[in-house]
Amino acid sequence: MNTQPTLTKDGQETGTTGPAQPSDGLKAGLKNRHLSMIAIGGVIGAGLFVGSGSGIAAAGPAILLSYALVGAMVVFVMRMLGEMAAARPSSGSFSAYADRALGRWAGFSIGWLYWFFWVVVLAVEATAGAKILESWVPAVPQWGWALIVMVVLTATNLGSVASYGEFEFWFAGIKVVAIGAFVVIGMLAVFGVLPGSDNPGAGFAHLTDSGGFFPMGAGAVLTGVLMVVFSFMGSEIVTLAAGESEDPQKAVTKATNSVIWRIGVFYLGSIFVVLTLLPWNDKSIVEKGSYVAALDSIGIAHAGQIMNVIVLTAVLSCLNSGLYTASRMAFSLGQRGDAPKAFAKVNKRGVPVAAILGSVVFGFVAVFFNYKWPDTVFAFLLNSSGAVALFVWLVICVTQLRMRGIILRESPEKLIVRMWLFPYLTWATIAMIVGVLGYMVYDGGSNRDQVVLSLLVAALVIAISLVRQRFGKADRPAEVSELV
Repeated sequence: MNTQPTLTKDGQETGTTGPAQPSDGLKAGLKNRHLSMIAIGGVIGAGLFVGSGSGIAAAGPAILLSYALVGAMVVFVMRMLGEMAAARPSSGSFSAYADRALGRWAGFSIGWLYWFFWVVVLAVEATAGAKILESWVPAVPQWGWALIVMVVLTATNLGSVASYGEFEFWFAGIKVVAIGAFVVIGMLAVFGVLPGSDNPGAGFAHLTDSGGFFPMGAGAVLTGVLMVVFSFMGSEIVTLAAGESEDPQKAVTKATNSVIWRIGVFYLGSIFVVLTLLPWNDKSIVEKGSYVAALDSIGIAHAGQIMNVIVLTAVLSCLNSGLYTASRMAFSLGQRGDAPKAFAKVNKRGVPVAAILGSVVFGFVAVFFNYKWPDTVFAFLLNSSGAVALFVWLVICVTQLRMRGIILRESPEKLIVRMWLFPYLTWATIAMIVGVLGYMVYDGGSNRDQVVLSLLVAALVIAISLVRQRFGKADRPAEVSELV
């Protein structure tokens, strides 16, 4: 018979026998295989399949450097987040760490901004999935498919965290197998050793035979960075999910250590294959999509439909994870007194029902806006959440600068994952993120709109937080105040 756990100041359990359980009421329902696949699948979004063609058209082969720069930035951010999450696993992840290291206003603000980002993503991905499903079964209208997809995945998340983990395991598994097969088959075709391939097998010649490696100039690398940076969002999900796993520290450590090869294989590897199978300026890359064009060049029949199945899987995976992530952030905010108390309650299966339903309701509203006012209301929602990914990464960096000292002072034995070259590489990453935000403003157009509107929304959320604290409306629950 298990004993009741007692909690240390940082919310970790002591004095337990049997399997460890999260101290916040959630269940440790995610197995190690779930966490491994969530970590791998988290960096493979639908944007990789759908948006890479535009990046290639804008920068040519130099888009590889764009992916490498953003990939390095994500690796560094994940290393910093891994350091904090391995020491203090939490369903609130970076929001809870910002709360402790930077102040109540920081945890409140970045938590709600991150929640806002993911509920808008729910609408984007539900619409994208509905378009594919409507093309297969036109008898059901697009809005009907969006509703069906949202209802099914909501039911999955309401079932148990294990249900979410199982669905994500298979969704992510399909993506991983698909990209792995694409890279292997593509490389065989590149060197002309794939039986029955229609591709001429030009080796690496296409990297330079159409205007050189920098056909649009070296500055196009930065333009490419802006086009690919948001396809990496989601890699941090594993640190939220780790709080409901059997061994959070092991899961976070493994995910953090493997992020380099995941980005190298799935992003750089697959884009490299596309660029070596086809000249970068081949019109089919934009018209059909980079992966479909590459598969067509090999001679694989029905490449478009095959890719649609994979993209649909990526969309459903993103929806599934987006709803999970938004609900767990809402749950953590509720625990800290920064959201309605109902969000912090779990049912007998350890599921935060109110947090899930609250998140999905906003997602449904956003889907409605996307169909009713796509160019006005929904465009505002989309742009005002567009730069939040970069804000999150920036807050993670600044938080880690402070949390390192807190961890060393209070529980140095838990510092099992360390950021490389601290603090120099942390400051360099901060400079990289600020540089990307600055270039977005300089670049103008929709990029500038995203930064400006996201900053306005961030300022509003921060103002709300400060007002709540000023007028005493942000009292923290007693049992939580001891944990942060």
